[in-house]
Amino acid sequence: MSKRGCNDVNFFRPRGTVMRGETRLITLVLAGWLLAIVGSQSLVYLLVHSVRKGILSQWTLFNLPIPCWLTGQFLPLWFIILCVVFNIWMDRHASRDLDGTMRFRSRTGSNGEE
Repeated sequence: MSKRGCNDVNFFRPRGTVMRGETRLITLVLAGWLLAIVGSQSLVYLLVHSVRKGILSQWTLFNLPIPCWLTGQFLPLWFIILCVVFNIWMDRHASRDLDGTMRFRSRTGSNGEE
């Protein structure tokens, strides 16, 4: 039971330039994550089903076969990199938009009014 007004937040209908920028960045991060998952698994599939089936199992990176490294090491590392980029972007743009004002306000009244 939320009231209609300025507190409504909808990812698919962002309001204002700041929220549009945030949703654009979130969409890019999710697209990058999806591309990394689908791309790495497609690469592994194509290399396994190529003419030389044994070549993929012979390649190692950090003492792991390439398919294991891509799935177990690269994808979590890529997720962490995307999270760091997202947080750096959000911190920079949030500090520009605050203009010295407080972002969060606490309610002081007993009935929930500010």
